[in-house]
Formats: sequence, structure tokens, C-alpha cells
Amino acid sequence: MTARRNVQMSITARPVLEGAGVHLNRVFGFGNESLFDPFLLLDDFRSDRPEHYLKGFPWHPHRGIETITYVLSGDVEHGDSLGNRGTISSGDVQWMTAGSGIIHQEMPKGDERGAMHGFQLWANLPAKDKMIDPRYRDITAAQIPEIVGDDGRKIKIIAGSLDQIQGPVTDIATEPEYFDVSLPANATFSHATPPQHTLMVYGISGSGQSAGEQLLNKTLLLFEQGDEAVLESGPEGLRFLMLCGKPLREPVAWRGPIVMNSEEELETAFREYQQGTFIKHR
Repeated sequence: MTARRNVQMSITARPVLEGAGVHLNRVFGFGNESLFDPFLLLDDFRSDRPEHYLKGFPWHPHRGIETITYVLSGDVEHGDSLGNRGTISSGDVQWMTAGSGIIHQEMPKGDERGAMHGFQLWANLPAKDKMIDPRYRDITAAQIPEIVGDDGRKIKIIAGSLDQIQGPVTDIATEPEYFDVSLPANATFSHATPPQHTLMVYGISGSGQSAGEQLLNKTLLLFEQGDEAVLESGPEGLRFLMLCGKPLREPVAWRGPIVMNSEEELETAFREYQQGTFIKHR
């Protein structure tokens, strides 16, 4: 018997300043890690004012996590200690596994109208993978499969699979699913999930509901355990991100851009950063 997931919690994103002065809407992060496990943080950056984002995120370290940047509109220039340089453009995804340590920068540039819109998700790495070599998956918009329904619904599959269509991001320990779902007015979307996996949806535009809880722009619904999530759009339609992953259920020691399993490991990471021995890869 299929058990529909009920909503455990509804959260509204709140404005924060990060990097060198970037205006963000933080959906969750820096608290209650066990609720969102294996995910750590979700930021929504959207602005039509370049002064809100141009200062960007200058050089900074990461260790022990994956950062997933998904751009809806605008450009983000990036560079790192691996020697990579490039631009993430509208519809592109950059899935960065920091592993043992990487130093990088991300500088939003916006589009020709000055608009910048995207998301950054942080996902934890299991203890056994925290010190693996860093790696990148640069995924262009053209590489992301999209399902288009007869009713006009559109579903982009970044990770995971839907209707036997596999997204381009595979071989991740937490078995993530990452969908960008657009529904027409008064439509229903259902998706079967592993019962023990963490599942959440984040509203981008329009309105809808699931299990009696409203889903609005800049609102996140975190679900209880169950086999299936069902969402219904309102009269203006609904667009949302769906995120699902296998919990790690490991200790979390977290300070800024570094997430390890113990305070001792954190101290080691920051000491190495100060001493110039942080980077382990060639």
C-alpha cells in the first residue's frame, strides 16, 4: 500500500548577506542539520539590481561537501585551485565535489537586463568520501533532459530519474534527485520516493499545495517519511524545485564553508588553510 507523504514543516526563505555583500534568500542552513540530511543549505539568489550581487563570492575554501549551483537566468563566472575557469549560464548546473579541499570563487554577472536568478544547494559527503579528490561536473542546459507533458507541464531532471529518464548527475553517494518542475493551472504531480529518503520542495513561482499545506514562492515544504509525494498547482500554475536524498545519519561538525564529522577535523582543516597546506590534490 502506497503511503502519501505528509508535510512535516513549512519554511519561508529569509534575506541574508553572504560573500562580499551578496543579497540572498536563505531557505535553510546552519542549524537543524538532521532535518535536512543529507542536504545542508539552500540559497535562492534572485535580483534585478546588479549592486545586490556583483561583489560576488571571492576566493574561499570548501572541504567535505558538494556545492550545486543551478542558474535560471544570468551568468556566474568561476575559477578554482584546480585551474578551472569558466561561466555558468542560464539553465546550466555546476556540481562541485569539494572533497579533500578546494579554493574557488564565484562571481555573478547577471544577464543583459541586469537580472540574476539561481540557486546554490550544499550537500554533505559521507565520512568515507570527505577527503576524496575534488571534481567538477559542468552541465549545460542542453545536457539536462526535459519531460514535456500533453498538458504543458515541464520537468527538468538534473539528478535522479523520472519516467525512466535519467538526469546527467549520477554516481553520488546520497542518491540525490533534483527536479525543476513547472505545472500548468490546476494540475497534479506525483512522484514515488524511497520512504526513508529526505524529501522537500521549494516554490519558485505560482502557488499550489501538498497534503493541505500551501506551497508559495520562496516557501519550502519538508515532508515526513512515505512512498509518494503529491503536489497540486493553483489557478496560476506552479513552479518548484524537488530535492530528495539518502540521509547519512553521521555526526556533523560545521563551520562556514567546511563540514566535517568532528571538531578535531574542523580544527585541522582551518589550521591547514592558514598554513597553506589545505590543498591535497596535485
